[in-house]
Amino acid sequence: MQSPEITTPVWRIATLFPDQGAWSEQEYLALETNRRVEFDSGFMEVHDAPTDQRQAIISFLIVALNALAQQIGGIVRPAGLRVRLWERKYREPDVVFLGNRSSDRRQAKYWDGADLAIEIVSESLEDRKRVLVTKRLEYAQAGIPEYWIVDPAQETVTVL
Repeated sequence: MQSPEITTPVWRIATLFPDQGAWSEQEYLALETNRRVEFDSGFMEVHDAPTDQRQAIISFLIVALNALAQQIGGIVRPAGLRVRLWERKYREPDVVFLGNRSSDRRQAKYWDGADLAIEIVSESLEDRKRVLVTKRLEYAQAGIPEYWIVDPAQETVTVL
């Protein structure tokens, strides 16, 4: 049986969700998706699916940091875990680390901050600005003491 030809997206499905700027924290936290979606004061930021290279870097960092986490009683998680920076502001770092796995900052649906956030820069100019400028300021403002920027194009890791 041949499937029908796909000619247009199902735009009407968007009417099932709040308008941009009108999302609540509860609606954001209830959203289930296989895409990275970050939340900023009612606005949703949907990011591109990760590349093979990005996944390889994340896997490497998870293995390396997991060894440290086991030694000190910490915990490390890959992308997809939401981190609340402040009210109505959530990010999903590529890798996130807490030095104490029993920390009360660790919630079921999100973490309330972190000890380390790691972001991997994508190729787009928009993503480069978000990771190199915007998130750098946000993580500092949120009191996250360490932020690593992995830039595959430049073959660098910047530790802040």
